[in-house]
Amino acid sequence: MNELRIEVIQGDITKLKVDAIVNAANSSLMGGGGVDGAIHRAAGPKLKEECIKIVMKSGNCRTGEAVITGGCNLLSKYVIHTVGPVYKDGMSKESELLGNAYKNSLRLGVENKIKSIAFPNISTGIFGYPKKPAAEIAVSTVLEFLRKDDSIEKVIFVCFDYENFNIYKSILDKITE
Repeated sequence: MNELRIEVIQGDITKLKVDAIVNAANSSLMGGGGVDGAIHRAAGPKLKEECIKIVMKSGNCRTGEAVITGGCNLLSKYVIHTVGPVYKDGMSKESELLGNAYKNSLRLGVENKIKSIAFPNISTGIFGYPKKPAAEIAVSTVLEFLRKDDSIEKVIFVCFDYENFNIYKSILDKITE
């Protein structure tokens, strides 16, 4: 059952030993606040160097797209950087762009033979996406992907705060009832 391949935890994504963690990045990939800044600090300066090379070669990462780097000083082998949407009004393709951030991260995972991947709560911090709708999009997008592709064995939603943890837990509990 696909739901059993999904888990939710409360904690620090930078401390997980998984094949890849996903970074809720800004388009410049240079590190910022929230989870982005935490990942850059924990990974060390080599991560920024890898991000600079990507931007020099391909330009900034567009909203909904994803790129991959090594994990540098992290326990994870890779960091998948994705840019979620800044929430405006719910009518500016935000849900589609947020879904794409999850889908494109998972696609990169499959392409890189990743078996375990951890996601933060993309766009719910400074980008202002309402937490419950963002969680619903995250869970439904991941479930849909896992139904079509079984190469990723474990997806972990890592919630830094208890509010997001409770939202994700509630959604996942309903699915597994």
